[in-house]
Parts: sequence; structure tokens; C-alpha cells
Amino acid sequence: CGSHSGQRCEAHCSRCYVPICMICVISTHNGHTIRLMKDVVCDLKSEIQHETRDIESNLLPVYKKMTENTEKDIGKLTQEFNSLESDIENLRKSWQQEVDAIFNKFCSMIKSIRENHLTVLASHQSLLENQIQEMTKTVQQNKEIHQSNKVSEVTNHQSKLTEYKEIPTIVQQPIPSLNSNTDPGKELTIELGEYTATLKQAELSSQRDAKFSSMSTKDLLDRAKVIATSSTGVESLWRISCIGTDEAWLSGKGKTITRVDIDGIVRESVTSTCQKTPVDIAVTKKDELIYSDSDHGTVNIVKNGVSETLITAPRGWSPKGLCSTESGDILVNMNSGVQNKVVRYQNRKIAQEIFKDDNGDLIFGKDKWMLFLVENRNEDICVSDFIANSVVTIDKAGRVRFRYKGSPAGGPKPFSPRQIVTDSLGQIIVADYNNVSIHILEQNGQFLKCLDKCGFHSLCGLSIDNMERLWVGLIENGNVKVIQYMK
Repeated sequence: CGSHSGQRCEAHCSRCYVPICMICVISTHNGHTIRLMKDVVCDLKSEIQHETRDIESNLLPVYKKMTENTEKDIGKLTQEFNSLESDIENLRKSWQQEVDAIFNKFCSMIKSIRENHLTVLASHQSLLENQIQEMTKTVQQNKEIHQSNKVSEVTNHQSKLTEYKEIPTIVQQPIPSLNSNTDPGKELTIELGEYTATLKQAELSSQRDAKFSSMSTKDLLDRAKVIATSSTGVESLWRISCIGTDEAWLSGKGKTITRVDIDGIVRESVTSTCQKTPVDIAVTKKDELIYSDSDHGTVNIVKNGVSETLITAPRGWSPKGLCSTESGDILVNMNSGVQNKVVRYQNRKIAQEIFKDDNGDLIFGKDKWMLFLVENRNEDICVSDFIANSVVTIDKAGRVRFRYKGSPAGGPKPFSPRQIVTDSLGQIIVADYNNVSIHILEQNGQFLKCLDKCGFHSLCGLSIDNMERLWVGLIENGNVKVIQYMK
């Protein structure tokens, strides 16, 4: 006891709330309510036991459940923010692709305009040089006649002075000016001559799974226009591959691959190494012609008119369809006679093989026939598989994104795709052999339109030039139609 040294506390004052000895009960706490300490301890233990049970039975389960829920919330939140970051990166890539597409087109236009200007000047220079040679020859002849004593030479002389005074002139085309106006964070406008490109910042959708596509049928002409029709003389015109703006390589029956201009005039001819005919042709980023020689199992490149082996197919496989990508890779459709696959070559070495989907099923039709290939601006590989009567689009990792099996608007016969191209806006454009029409899809596979009123009779070859014009090859007569399809 604190008040009486040496005395044991055996009671508890309920009024003063302190333990006391028996002396305190009489001297200090007389009249107060006194309880024996053992009873107090018993009551306290009972309260402690009740508290323990309450914590174990009621509170701990609640806290544990809340901890589990918080852990789940942390995981869910982390996943959602990871997804948000991924969507932002996809948007970044999408915007970068838009910018790249714009500047790629401007660069192509500058290259084309420069080539046209240089062609005009070179032609004018050649004309002047010919006139100089002609005038020099005339001057020499006049001097000889002046010194001659032959009357007939003098009397038969015909003056060319009037002709020479008509000095050839050249209409100088102005170099297009490049202008750029910016409103930071809102709009960027670039003008090259009469061409304008504008990027605007719009309000972003809150739906993360929204698909971003700037294309719709409003960008397409109500009716496509035939810009030019030319006769090329190519028998069974099967393949076309544009080079620049006004020229294209053509191949058909026979070993020869021919480069023609928009008027059908032959500019160059190359004799391939094939025993019969090239299976496919393409043009690289450096404007070099490549072709597949299935007879010898090679993909060849033409340099200075001479064919060189670029790729040799693995044993048991033959190269068929070709595509040169924006990065400089070469995509090759390899065929074993019963199976197709798409092989990506980087620096002449195999970097990727695509032939099965995520379920282990074959992606492409099984047969000896070829696949037509093209790379879209988003690095998708678009494959025209006429064995399966479909267009299948695969992302860069080799996963199938979607399949397109035709549209009723394309015609009454089964969809039978042939050559396939994409434009700077990501539209997928494919020739339909059975219905003699051209299908246009946006880059996510949505059907937009069919071109079928342009005088087609039997189309197969299809390509696109730097001015976004389609070059369509007609098998039956070797003619090429150049078509404007966008506004």
C-alpha cells in the first residue's frame, strides 16, 4: 500500500479507484464502497477475455479483409495505370506515324517535282546542244559555199537564219515554297506549294479502347477518275510496281521486266534470270527493282541493268510475293508447294517467320499459289491470300489482327484478291479478280468503298505512285489505267 508501508493491498475503493490495504479501509476510505482485490482482478480478467474475443472474432477479420481488398485495389490501380501508360504510348506512336506520313509525302512530292524540273531543263539543254551542232555545221557549209566557184552551190543555198532566230524558250516552273504556321499545343500547318497538311489537337476521348482512325468515305471521290490510259504492249500484264510519280515497272508473260512512263513509253527493259517469268516484282526504298525467281529459288536485285542475287530461299521453299518495307527490310512469301509463310529479311538474313497464329493454326491457305504482300504505315503486314479468298492483316509481332473476306458491294462473285497496296493514310486497297473491282478498307479492316466503274475488264496488277494515284494493269490487253480515287 502506498499509504501504509509494508501493508498488502487486499481491497479496492470503487469511489477513489485505487487499491488499498485493510488499514486504509478504516482510516481513510471509511464509508466508501470497498471491494476485495480478488474480485476486482476477476472482473478485470473477464473484461480482458471479452476484449480478446472481440478483437479475434470481430475486428481482426475485418482488418484482414480490408487488407486483402487494399492489395487488390493496389493491383487493379497498377494495372489500370499501366494500361493508361500503354495507351498513351500507342497514341504517341499513332501521332508520330501521322507526322511521318505527312513528311514522307512531302519528301516524295519534292523529289517528284525536282525530277520533273530537271527533266524539263535536261530536255531544253539537249535541244540547245543539237541546235549548236546544227548551226556550227551550217556555218561551215556557208563558208565552203562562199569560197566555192560553183554557181549551182550558191544558187541552191537555202538560208536557215530565220529558223535559227527562233531561239527555243523554256517556261521556268517556280520552285514551291515551304511555309509553316504553328499555334503551340493546338495546331501545326505546313504548306508546300498548293499542298497543305494540318495537325490539330482535339479533345481526347475518355474511352481507352477507342480506335483512332482519321479516314472515312468523305476522303474518297464519289466516283474515281481515270487520269490516263496507256497501251504497254506487255502480254498478260500481271504485276505493276510504281517508281516515283510517273513511271512503273511491269511484268507479264516472258522474262522481260519493263519500265514505262504514264504514257506507256518504254524507258528501260531488263531481262530477268527466270526460265519463264518473274513471280513478283517490287521497288526498294532506293528505287531499285527486285524480283522473285522461283525457278532458281532466289530474290534478285537489278543494279545498272544487271541482276544480282539478294536472297536465296531455304531448301524446299520458293520465293513468291515480295514487299520492300519502310525500314528497308524485305518481306518474302515463301511457298513449299503445300504451305505458305511470310519471311522478314534484314540485311539478307532471316529475322522473322510468320505462318501460325496464337492457337497454332496455319494463318494462310495451303496450296502452291502465292501471297501478295504490302506493309502499311502502322507496320502491319497486309496479305492478299486468294487461296483463302481473304485479306489477312498481321501486326509487326506476327499476330493476326483481322481478316477481310469481301463485301456484297464488291460484286456477286466470290471475293478473289490479287495485288494489294496501302496509301499514306493507311487505307488498304486490293484488286478483286473475280468481280473486276477494287476494294478500299480503312487500316482496321472496315470496308469503305469499291471502285468498279473505271472501264476494268480483267484486272490483276495494282500499284500506287507518290501522288496517291492507283496504277491498274489489265491482263487481257496489257493496258494500264492511272486512277485518282481520293479528293
